[in-house]
Amino acid sequence: MGNRISICLWSCLLSLGAAVGPALGRETGAVRLSLGEAIERAQACSIDAMMAKHTYLSQYWQYRSYRAQMLPSLSLSGTIPNFDKSYTSLQNAVTGGYNYVDNYAMRNSLGLYLQQNIAATGGNIQLYTGLDRLDQFAPEREVTWNSAPVSLILNQPIGGFNQLRWDKRIEPVRYEKAKYEYLESMEAITAQAVTLFFDLLVAQQNLDIARKNRDNTDTLYKISQERFRIGSISKNDLMQLELRLLNEGMSINTNKLQLDLAAARFKSYLRLDEGDSVALDIPGSVQGVEIPIEEAYRLAFTNTSFEYRNRISQLEAEMSVAQAKANRRPQATVYARFGLNQVAETIGGAYRNPLDQETVRMGITVPIFDGGVARGKVRMALFRQEVTEAEIDKERIDRKQDIYLKVMQFNNQNAQCAISARADSVAAERYALSLRQFAAGKISVLDFNTAQSERNTAHTSYLAELQNYWNYYYAIQRYTLFDFMHGRNIAACFDVVSLEKQ
Repeated sequence: MGNRISICLWSCLLSLGAAVGPALGRETGAVRLSLGEAIERAQACSIDAMMAKHTYLSQYWQYRSYRAQMLPSLSLSGTIPNFDKSYTSLQNAVTGGYNYVDNYAMRNSLGLYLQQNIAATGGNIQLYTGLDRLDQFAPEREVTWNSAPVSLILNQPIGGFNQLRWDKRIEPVRYEKAKYEYLESMEAITAQAVTLFFDLLVAQQNLDIARKNRDNTDTLYKISQERFRIGSISKNDLMQLELRLLNEGMSINTNKLQLDLAAARFKSYLRLDEGDSVALDIPGSVQGVEIPIEEAYRLAFTNTSFEYRNRISQLEAEMSVAQAKANRRPQATVYARFGLNQVAETIGGAYRNPLDQETVRMGITVPIFDGGVARGKVRMALFRQEVTEAEIDKERIDRKQDIYLKVMQFNNQNAQCAISARADSVAAERYALSLRQFAAGKISVLDFNTAQSERNTAHTSYLAELQNYWNYYYAIQRYTLFDFMHGRNIAACFDVVSLEKQ
């Protein structure tokens, strides 16, 4: 997949160069594309492809950020300087009165923290070393150093909601979902490219047919004018041909407009130069490709983002229940610090013969009465969980039905394409025969008009059946992320490294 995208990227760059060509005096040229080439270009160069790429990469770096939270982190903190020269109110411990005293000091501090989150318990543990310097400028000049050579600090909530533990369960699933959603976005781009390709192809074919019809009718009209002069055809037949000639002129104008609109949408989506003329090859159907329905079911549920989305919904519902229940329970927070500490007038003395430093603190919160608010939140979370499960079951049923319909339509479409191709061929032969017969005076204007209308209808129907064939195929490919024509698992070929380098 990486090689294919790289090739498409070069194609996009060359086309972007072509877009600059007119400004440099180079004439724009013709671009000839097959269906496969149009799809590759859309996946590499379209705005939708760029948006899908950056959406995935943002989710990728979000996952990387989550992973980083589970790794040790090192940080440096300090306050340099903290100078204060002001009057500060102090309360007399004996009389209770307040007096203002002159505060003239500067305090500088620096600390280094090594922290590790603990997902299993929701707490964190820190290794700390720090140094403080206090400069007292009045009433006498004094310097005091306070060192903490090493301290071990534990912050641990007890009985509360553990967000880290739930993140550990949800975030990896969310990242896997993002990968599959990116690939499904690329398949959605494929589907849009197929639609625009056939819109333009049909418009080109319709204009070509309209021009040929006008030319043929014009030739027959001139022949009929001579035959009318000698009395071999009626005025009514001649007027029918003239009316058809006028209608075909209007049809050319209408088809030109439709072609211009289809070409503009196609070029815009594939980011082709506006001045380029685009010629499209008519794709065929691929004989012998039949998709096993059971294999399509298996891939649709195991090789796409579908089950990852459902799993995230389930986990988030379970998390809401767990959080609501945790808020009803008594909760405590434990803070413990064990290490060494010393105070001295010199920095060397502050690290000499350090003393033990021990701090243990616990805070507790006990819900006593809230009028049933917490209980109501638990019941709401449980009901939402049940609704989530029901929605997931319904989505599984709907998805299975959609897969069944798409596979049945595709497996039947080969026969439809074969019949339609034969009908197109027969109608074209009959139209060519009717041209010769009408010129020879063997058939009426009505018979000729019928043959021409049936030829137009048969060709349009053939293109529509081809479009249905490829629409069904790429819809199944999006549902399964599997290329049945080449036996290739698209998800297995995903390479995030190649995507980041583009």
